This record gives sequence, C-alpha cells and structure tokens, in this order.
Amino acid sequence: MKIDDALIDKLSELAKLEFVGEERERIKSDLSRMLQFVEKLKEIDTEGVNPLIHLTEEYGSLREDRAENTLSKGDALKNAPSANSDYFKVPKVLKKGE
Repeated sequence: MKIDDALIDKLSELAKLEFVGEERERIKSDLSRMLQFVEKLKEIDTEGVNPLIHLTEEYGSLREDRAENTLSKGDALKNAPSANSDYFKVPKVLKKGE
C-alpha cells in the first residue's frame, strides 16, 4: 500500500484530525513504518500455534462474592453531611421539565 497525500487526507478526515507541513510528513513516515511492521508479522508461520486467549494461566482469579459485615444504615447516615431519616440528602441535579 502506497502512503501518499490522498491517503493521509482521507484518514485525517475520517479521524477528524488536521496535519500540516512537517507533521504531515512525519505521519506519512510513521504510517509507512507501521504497515511495514504488519507485513513482517504476516510472514510469521503460526501453523500449529494455539491462539493466546489469556496472558497467564491464572484466569478467573476473582474472589467469591459473599456478604460481609458492613456499616449499618444508621452508622452510614451519621457520616453524611445531610440526611433525612433513612436517606442521604443530596443537592438537586435536574430542574423540572428537563
């Protein structure tokens, strides 16, 4: 694939970016190097290599979800700057009609 000004124009329009002068030339050079790298990757023989699904063998190592002692409702409300019986009071976020 040839990296030319038309391709840079198309990509920059799609990405909503603008490149001018020296920056444009640097982008062309970087894109060219990236494509050369991808071409090298295509040359690698991966026949018989299993796909890598997890980076380590230790997947699914999340802890079991279990109920534990937490703050009581009363203790939690004591820490609130403003409360009304069983609820936290917070400033209004929306106005009527929104």
